[in-house]
Formats: sequence, C-alpha cells, structure tokens
Amino acid sequence: MKPIILASASPRRKEILEKYNIPFVVEVSNADEDCTGLTPKELVMELSLRKADAVYKNHPKDIVIGADTVVAIDNKILGKPEDDEEAYMMIDMLQGTSHQVYTGVTICSPNGKYSFAEKTDVFVTPMSKKEIEEYIAIGEGRDKAGSYAIQGIFGKYIEKYEGDYDNVVGLPGKRVKEELLKL
Repeated sequence: MKPIILASASPRRKEILEKYNIPFVVEVSNADEDCTGLTPKELVMELSLRKADAVYKNHPKDIVIGADTVVAIDNKILGKPEDDEEAYMMIDMLQGTSHQVYTGVTICSPNGKYSFAEKTDVFVTPMSKKEIEEYIAIGEGRDKAGSYAIQGIFGKYIEKYEGDYDNVVGLPGKRVKEELLKL
C-alpha cells in the first residue's frame, strides 16, 4: 500500500497513525488558518479541508489527510496559549467542569474529498491555584490547544472523558482507519 500523506507536523498525529499501522509520509501544509465566526465543529472541518487541499494540489494521485483540533468550552474556542498568563486562564476555565475537544479530518483522494469531525467531552477535576501554577510551570501545554496534554501529566486531572481518547490527543485514529479502508 502506498503511504498516505499527512498534511501535519504534529508528533501526536504521527504517533496515532503509527499506532493504527497506517503507512504515511509528512508534508506540512502552508494553508491559511485565519478563520472567524465559525462554531468549533465548523472551524476544525474548514481548517482540515484547507490543510488537506493545500497538499493535495501537489499530489492529485495520492491520498492526503488534513486535521485540526480545538478545545471549546461553552462554544468558546481555546487555541494554543500565547503565554503562561493565558495558559493559566484557560486551565482555570477548564478545571472543575467539562469541555469539548473537536477534531476535523479531511481525506482527499482521486475518488473525492471527505470531511468529518469527532467530538469528545472531557471532564476535568477541580484544581487549586497552586496546582494550576505548577502545571503551567512544567510547560507541557504551551503548544497545545486548551493549554494541556491529556496524554501527559495533565492526565491526572482528567476525571473522565466521553468519546475517543485519541481525538483529544489530536486525531481520531480508529475513525480515520475506517474511512481509509472504505477507499
């Protein structure tokens, strides 16, 4: 099987594809990610399509996967934090309540384009100011949507989740594999 092209440099997405034994190569997309006025689900679907399209234009005989993940609470999108202060505000918003993680995926192939979004509800335990500050100081969430990594140290603050764990990490691998098998 010819490897698919992953339009992402995310090490987490690479790990998920490897876990599901999906052969791939990476070609990072240079797609414009400036979007406003969309719901979290609409946003991840739009950005996954832009990323996949940007790479697919150069490889029209191949299969290309684009993906985008956001964290949302009450439909407010939490991207990657600009600094530790913003990271603190995000974790403080998430602690003691639930939020949603959306990942949009677009698969482009000679057979056409297909996009979907997965949603996982994540429940975070209450955290003290000190716990939030200690977590921020570690730096684990600096380049992550919502300022945290469920697969890392922050996992100890996750009460439960409803949906696909890999979706929270950055790619719903099981669903991606199912969709690829349909091709």
